[in-house]
Amino acid sequence: MAEKKASGSGKQAGGGLARPVKPSAELAKITGPDPLPRSEIVSKMWDYIKKKDLQNPQNKREILADDTLRPIFGADKVTMFEMNKLISKHVS
Repeated sequence: MAEKKASGSGKQAGGGLARPVKPSAELAKITGPDPLPRSEIVSKMWDYIKKKDLQNPQNKREILADDTLRPIFGADKVTMFEMNKLISKHVS
């Protein structure tokens, strides 16, 4: 009898991080309008943050919001840990 192996990837078929979600209009300015897995949304956010040099140089865990990120974050700066929670409010 074959044993089931636990997946260590954190992705579930059709659910969890792999399930595509639709970004809000604000988030779509960064990710595009098409549904994407949450992991891909976070990756695109980091690409945007690094491209625009929006990490606080004194504290790399802080992200400094520009005019595009401010409506998503609701603040001028957030930590990278808060970012994931705030992104959740902008997907359906």
